[in-house]
Amino acid sequence: MNPVAWKRSRVLKLVAAGSLVLVILYLFLGRTPTPDILPIIEQIKREVPFLSPGKLGNFEPPEELIIDAPGEGGKPYELPPEKKNEGEESLSNYGMNMAVSDMISLERSIPDTRMDECKYWNYPEHMGLKASVVIVFHNEGFSTLMRNVKTIIKRTPPEMLEEVLLVDDFSDKENLKSELEDYIKRFHGKVRLVRNKEREGLIRTRTRGAEESRGNVVVFLDAHCEVNRNWLPPLLAPIYKDRTTMTVPVIDGVDHQNFHYRPVYSPGTNFRGIFEWGMYYKETEIPPDMEAMRPHKSAPYKSPTHAGGLFAIDRQYFLELGAYDPGLLVWGGENFELSFKIWQCGGSIEWVPCSRVGHVYRGFMPYNFGKLAEKSKGPLITINYKRVIEVWFDEKHKEYFYTREPMARFLDHGDISKQLIIKNNLKCKNFQWFMENVAPDMLVKYPELPPNTHWGEMRNKGSSTCLDTMGRPAPTKMGVSGCHGYGNNQVRIQYRKSQLVRLNTEGQIGIGERCVEADKSSVKLIFCPMGKVDGPWKYDEKTALMMHEKMGKCLAVHPNSNSLLLRDCEEGNTYYQWVWKKLQSKY
Repeated sequence: MNPVAWKRSRVLKLVAAGSLVLVILYLFLGRTPTPDILPIIEQIKREVPFLSPGKLGNFEPPEELIIDAPGEGGKPYELPPEKKNEGEESLSNYGMNMAVSDMISLERSIPDTRMDECKYWNYPEHMGLKASVVIVFHNEGFSTLMRNVKTIIKRTPPEMLEEVLLVDDFSDKENLKSELEDYIKRFHGKVRLVRNKEREGLIRTRTRGAEESRGNVVVFLDAHCEVNRNWLPPLLAPIYKDRTTMTVPVIDGVDHQNFHYRPVYSPGTNFRGIFEWGMYYKETEIPPDMEAMRPHKSAPYKSPTHAGGLFAIDRQYFLELGAYDPGLLVWGGENFELSFKIWQCGGSIEWVPCSRVGHVYRGFMPYNFGKLAEKSKGPLITINYKRVIEVWFDEKHKEYFYTREPMARFLDHGDISKQLIIKNNLKCKNFQWFMENVAPDMLVKYPELPPNTHWGEMRNKGSSTCLDTMGRPAPTKMGVSGCHGYGNNQVRIQYRKSQLVRLNTEGQIGIGERCVEADKSSVKLIFCPMGKVDGPWKYDEKTALMMHEKMGKCLAVHPNSNSLLLRDCEEGNTYYQWVWKKLQSKY
């Protein structure tokens, strides 16, 4: 993998690289520094994060007291029987159990999920950076929102926190009106509240938050987070070294039913963000060659992309990049848009293992997008993805997206001329450069896609039904059902591509990001084999038979039970014959 050079800014330049050897000799080998070396060591200690094994770092807080109370120590909390109904109702209203949240302290103790090494990092003490933590919310539960605010204030060095800026995306819940305004007065101006006059969606509202913020670094957090110990200094230090670096904390999970706080990742592992060609966000472990170059497992590392919800960035740099593309609607794809823009236009993204933030993963989205969704002609998130790839992908890579999402060709992604001007003015690199220099390991899991030979409905002649996932997630049995012409079995749920089937030149049948396989007993929807784009299927145009070459049998529908099966091939039997029909846009 070609290394991507780190830029140097502010006071670093050439001094740090040469002097770091001296720091290693005198700090870590136990030698007494000479008078002429002392000023250099002190300069490096002020400006470069360094480890002091056995001695707690300069911003490391004291241990938190764990008391005997609901949710303390991040432990799960179960409601008493008389509150179960209240909990179920709140779960349906918020996508999380607010009755449980309301029982837990807003400043509860949580487990320290960092690597042990993180306790011994020292960070620059005079960075001159102050963060505005921007939290966008819409009809958020009051206690989860305020737990977010309180843990930020409790676990952040005061000199590094400019403000917590709450941006209300047109909420209509009563306790988010005057009650919220009165509650935040206790923070004496450290917490501000601004409100949208109409629903704008997460993406545009975050941009407004950055514009309204007063700090020189913007930290975006989702509304239902709990920050962990010493979370902010590790996020700011890479930005201090290079203002074009965006930093991302490692996310811990908070259960949406019992608020159990626990790590998402196995101890000692480091992952980075990638994607597959349908633009679904994925993660993969750091490549071995990259890991081998890192002196400390707890140090920040480069990542092609990020999940989108939690990150820190120099405020002015974010605005210089054009912030988020204002043509992206509500949410979805903004993480890729910003990631590609940063990398291709000269910046970088680093994940920071020593910064941990808990996040409630909701059971479902408890609200719709209202009039915002009505403005889109087609699946909103797919339109966003198309807009992103049309700006940032090369022609070659665009084809991989359209191979995976053939219906996206029909969608109107709007005017992207301003985004292309930004790309040109910033002299951004092409996407091939990104793949070769930033994300070469992505192709190990998600190779370049062969073209489709057929796509659309796969209709059985004998039964007049179509191959269908039946709305069930993989792994599961496939079936057939009435052909509806939408591809999706529920038009508004774009991830259930039940009848949008693809056959590529290498014999793989795909439905969304899943694949179709078969054995002697059944035909199945499976997780596609990682790193493979080939399959066992071969379609004969003349006979309309779909053969499983490894099994030597053909796909058929039982004439009585309508079940899918593999049988010895029978030319001329209509229950063995399949015809393809390309789907047409309904928008």
